[in-house]
Amino acid sequence: MNKCLLSVLHGERQKIPPVWLMRQAGRYLPEYRAIRERAGGFLDLCFSPRLAAEVTLQPVRRFGFDAAILFSDILVVPHALGRKVRFETGEGPKLEPMKEPQAVSTLPAQIDHKVLAPVYETIGLVKDLLPPGVTFLGFCGAPWTVATYMVAGEGTADQAPARIFAYRHPDAFSRLIECLVKASIEYLVRQFRAGVDAVQIFDTWAGILPPEEFQRWCIAPTATIVRGVRAQIPDAKIIGFPRGASSMLPRYVEEIAVDAVGLDWMIDRRFAKETIQRRKPVQGNLDPLVLLAGGTALDAGIAAVLEAFCDGPFIFNLGHGILPETPIANVEHLLKRLRG
Repeated sequence: MNKCLLSVLHGERQKIPPVWLMRQAGRYLPEYRAIRERAGGFLDLCFSPRLAAEVTLQPVRRFGFDAAILFSDILVVPHALGRKVRFETGEGPKLEPMKEPQAVSTLPAQIDHKVLAPVYETIGLVKDLLPPGVTFLGFCGAPWTVATYMVAGEGTADQAPARIFAYRHPDAFSRLIECLVKASIEYLVRQFRAGVDAVQIFDTWAGILPPEEFQRWCIAPTATIVRGVRAQIPDAKIIGFPRGASSMLPRYVEEIAVDAVGLDWMIDRRFAKETIQRRKPVQGNLDPLVLLAGGTALDAGIAAVLEAFCDGPFIFNLGHGILPETPIANVEHLLKRLRG
């Protein structure tokens, strides 16, 4: 297999671990900022296939990453479910909040693939231009994380609005999660059919839940998505990223048939090596702030990650997305250290 990252997802160890960075197509790149200015709004860029394809390819051309990740956003799914989504500069996403349980009944039974057609077109354009050794990653947000934005209408410090909604109206919240599960299965299947090699399921807010709620709203829905995708794409390769799951990660791995697990920067690496990597390939987990800081802190961080995980199947990445202020020189230094 000539795609080293895809080989890791098949359980193979690579002497030099493949590397990509979450949010690698983003504001730290001047070429991205130029295209973003041309596109207008953020969603306009997501739904402009030629521009989105160019943005997807930019970091691969500049740095030679081993994977390209589709340029889009997890909130295109609620957008395609009829919920108004907008992105305001400096404030993040804004949605119509779902404050009452009755709002769940207004969601359509089917996701609108016409709304998502530009995303599938972007995948086709990237697929035609991607170097043959580069893995193409699609993605979606996990139902719990997407639901937190849909309920609150925005991101909050602890996503308390969704947690309170789930406690007060568990039946309605369950219907919301079920709707997102179905939509996510269809969305990921379409991404595979359009040309991605693998996908990642981002559960950015998984770590704010207590164990019982983590089981109900994170593990069970994600397991259903993985089964649903594989029912149509039997060999689908899927990475799960439940940020903040920490001690609940072993349960996540046991109950969800993902091919690899993304690790955030907060997890104890020895724990992850002994309890996770011996079961599944792992991905991560350099602190994004270490990459931003650079210097001796960056060298020490890279060495610590490699020492922890390089003996097994491993994909080098950050523990979350690259920060907009990150110097390009630090990314270049990271790659030199990894590749010798």
